[in-house]
Amino acid sequence: MCNIYLFLNAREIKRGRIFLVNELLSITVGNLLEQVANQYPDDLAIQYNDRPYRRTWREFDEEVNRIAKGFLAMGLGRGDHIAIWATNVPEWLLTLFACAKIGAVLVTVNTNYKVFELEYLLRQSDSKALVMIQGLKDVNYVDVVNELCPTLKNSKLGEYQNPMLPFLKHIVYVGTEQAPAGMYHWNSLEKLGEAVSEEQFRAVNALVDPQDVTNMQYTSGTTGFPKGVMLTHYNIVNNGKSIGDCMKFTHADKLCICVPFFHCFGLVLAVMASLTHATAMVPVETYRPTAVMKAVQEEQCTALHGVPTMFIAILEHPTFHDYKFTSLRTGIMAGSPCPVKVMQLVVDKMGMKEITITYGQTEASPATTMTSTDDSLELRVSTVGRAMPFVETKIVDPETGETLGPNQPGEFCARGYNIMCGYYKMEEATAQAIDADGWLHSGDLAMVDENGYYKITGRIKDMIIRGGENIYPKEIEEYLYTHPLVRDVQVIGVPSQQYGEEVCACIIPRAWEDGLVAKDIQDAVLSNMARHKVPKYVLFMESFPMTASGKIQKFKLRELAVERLRLQDEAAIETA
Repeated sequence: MCNIYLFLNAREIKRGRIFLVNELLSITVGNLLEQVANQYPDDLAIQYNDRPYRRTWREFDEEVNRIAKGFLAMGLGRGDHIAIWATNVPEWLLTLFACAKIGAVLVTVNTNYKVFELEYLLRQSDSKALVMIQGLKDVNYVDVVNELCPTLKNSKLGEYQNPMLPFLKHIVYVGTEQAPAGMYHWNSLEKLGEAVSEEQFRAVNALVDPQDVTNMQYTSGTTGFPKGVMLTHYNIVNNGKSIGDCMKFTHADKLCICVPFFHCFGLVLAVMASLTHATAMVPVETYRPTAVMKAVQEEQCTALHGVPTMFIAILEHPTFHDYKFTSLRTGIMAGSPCPVKVMQLVVDKMGMKEITITYGQTEASPATTMTSTDDSLELRVSTVGRAMPFVETKIVDPETGETLGPNQPGEFCARGYNIMCGYYKMEEATAQAIDADGWLHSGDLAMVDENGYYKITGRIKDMIIRGGENIYPKEIEEYLYTHPLVRDVQVIGVPSQQYGEEVCACIIPRAWEDGLVAKDIQDAVLSNMARHKVPKYVLFMESFPMTASGKIQKFKLRELAVERLRLQDEAAIETA
């Protein structure tokens, strides 16, 4: 369990938005699934477009119970950590809810991890079991696990021992072929579960508390090692409820989920928002524009989530006009700063007239602000909305901690039911993120207007300081998105001996044959913005380095820029 801060945002009451969440829900994820299954037993819960997996809420709940019993038969239970390393397959969802039913903690593994990262996560998280698929792209998960666990092949099921991973005992393999040596096959779980009576299962389920940690998600670790964010049933159920409310989800909606389940975007903004509103889910195993467009059209999805780069790839795809999006109504664009132009194109070309923007971070379950379908289009394309119900937000001076007034840039902070319990076994890091008064410090630069609508202007560490001038990359990016020959853009700071930093624009052109050159970009910025914001450097690229969840890794862009621009000497200069 963890301590929960309960604060009601007074602005929500005054402005009449409290109807979205009348009260916080005190229910576990597992019990909520059963409740939905009882209320909408024959309604569609999950429909895959590319495999024969279709379940009503009752069928899905019953299958989850059988898997949960299988975990119990393996000796797993309340408080045990079960890691899952898989794409958006049905077994991922089954593992999530089965863990919730027995009080186990689901530890999500990034699908792009390799042996070093997997070893760190399994060891740091004290995971007792690992559920895994065969692999993804060029990474064979089975080979990685056997490299990490060389004696697994010779171990009896459930008796694996490794002094480097003292907690790990069980590996469960998800696939159509026979399980590798030393691993359980997923299909054996239901058979194992037959040894667990309904009375035993219900007794275990009754002990699970809404304040228990149910999910541990590892931060991307752009600095230092990744940290395990501990989230409770209470955190993610209520955040999912508020998110779904802002989109006006009902049991008549269908959400296409192409964002990865292992990320908060998939698990909370998608799965929990769907669960709390009995909204049907149409998962896509791994993101591909054609797979998403096909699923939306054939399943008549009313909602679609994605990061900006996902929507850009769909809009720019050569087969875009072959698909119909007439069923789409709403969804979320989030995960990284949302270009205004891209939002407008999604509204105009994909018919998502009620699309919303959510802002937050994993440590906040993750949403702290959001626009709603009732907000004007202007607000929905230019802000990240207002504070979620029951969440307090503020802007502070990063240096002094002083609370700032409207339209003053500073660090975004949040406090409320949605804030994590902390980082697993990292008390010092937790104290650095959450202050003594319970405020989570985001590290993001933002401003709030007189009506409580927030705009995110960048990361504190991403802000470019050129000769004493503060330059916000997002401002330049927003302008360059309007350039007819620019498909995507990221603005970064690169080292400069003279000015400390210089502006560098990384550009993906719409077409290489258009002949776009650096001077075109520089002249365009100069004609519309202050001279010190004009990029000294312009780099043309085919793609940006991204995480598996679609977030652009600006720190890797900087490394690439330093190498391509030969700025190693400038980068080596020490600064205070």
